[in-house]
Amino acid sequence: MKLSTLVAPGKGAAVPIHTASRAGFGKWLAGEAPRARAWLRGTGFEGRAGQVSLLAAPDGALERVYLGIPDGDDAQAMVNDGALWAFAACPSSLPEATYALADRADAALAGQAALGWALGSYRFERYRKQKGRALARLVWPARADRAAVESAALATYLVRDLINTPAQDMGPPELASAARALAREFGARFSVTTGAQLLKKHFPAIHAVGRAAAKAPGLIDITWQPKGRAAKKLKRVTICGKGVCFDTGGLDLKSSGNMQLMKKDMGGAAQALGLARMIMAAKLPVRLRVLIPAVENSVAGNAYHPRDVLATRKGITVEVGNTDAEGRIVLSDAMALACEEGCDLLLDFATLTGAARVALGTGLPAMFCNDDQLAARAFAAGEETADPLWRLPLWRPYREKLNSKVADINNISSGSFGGAITAALFLQEFVAPGTPWIHLDFMAWNESSRAGRPEGGEAQGMRALYRMIERHYARG
Repeated sequence: MKLSTLVAPGKGAAVPIHTASRAGFGKWLAGEAPRARAWLRGTGFEGRAGQVSLLAAPDGALERVYLGIPDGDDAQAMVNDGALWAFAACPSSLPEATYALADRADAALAGQAALGWALGSYRFERYRKQKGRALARLVWPARADRAAVESAALATYLVRDLINTPAQDMGPPELASAARALAREFGARFSVTTGAQLLKKHFPAIHAVGRAAAKAPGLIDITWQPKGRAAKKLKRVTICGKGVCFDTGGLDLKSSGNMQLMKKDMGGAAQALGLARMIMAAKLPVRLRVLIPAVENSVAGNAYHPRDVLATRKGITVEVGNTDAEGRIVLSDAMALACEEGCDLLLDFATLTGAARVALGTGLPAMFCNDDQLAARAFAAGEETADPLWRLPLWRPYREKLNSKVADINNISSGSFGGAITAALFLQEFVAPGTPWIHLDFMAWNESSRAGRPEGGEAQGMRALYRMIERHYARG
């Protein structure tokens, strides 16, 4: 993977991109040359976020580009229509050429420009090359943090590629291979427990869900710490990702329509690997562990049944109210393992419930957290990075909806409301008391294309949580 549309300065002159915002627009416009002023007025350019105006030279060549960006102090605009997304539209919308920021941008704007350009350049071309003209290129802005931009962009590419790959080529073994390659790239330790070994090593819930598939289930385990650092002096960050590589719904079979996007049901695993990549690329001083239960929820004679009672690693018995609520079951074993070792921060990512999408839509991940200060930090990081999160409550009175008459807990609620909350409460049963924990229930998919966010697999909340970890856990 590489960022081919971000380039070093070349011998020829790059087309300058001038940025403007609506705040102080009149004063800014007055500083432009008369010909440019007349053109901008005539084309209705007002500095609105994402607005573009192309100015031709007298000989007809493209002389410069004007790009509207939001006011820097408008946090909500930065999330929705920020400079990041304004620049993300440029690689495909501007004429093929090399461009450069004309203004001496500060580090924040330079970073947003470079990252936006990189995200807007993503293409999934494993099975078909996209036709059309080449993408526009941007000279690396002088004050951009190049390492940070590359890390965030390449992690996002990894997440998107993994999710976009169909289940025929992204089953549990292939997901394990992708995790192994990532571990090898950064010198991390890698192991995977598969098939009957899951029972021997006491991961019964993962085995139960995945045993009916032709491709054996597995538990992927990556551990990493920066070289030369003692593990006992580092904060322990553990990430669990739901790796359901395809979800038929099991014996509680999904309809064909609801099965269409189920290749994305390993989006939690993909995002876990993406965040791990960012942490390792930056050599953050943390002790990192990534745990991914990788399964296919399939239908066969040995599939688990509704009303089965499953064992879990933690010893909690689970009555299966619905085989299509399998993600929380496989995560239970991974989260129990994480808490056995202990961690200073536990994250889990999952495309877990339709209820979260009903509540918040597809573009806003639902965040559940057992620590108010931690939740506030994550929310603030989301606003800073144009990667928003929204907190929903771990409402304890709803726990009784998961009661079972024959087991310790049911995997689904007895009612039809509050499904995202009851799913989070199920997972909380497997979190050791006192462990700071964030659960992210997200779509992992763009339903339609927008600037920098093409239709298909998507990382959501990854940059936000990286920023939080970098700021509050990577110390000393």
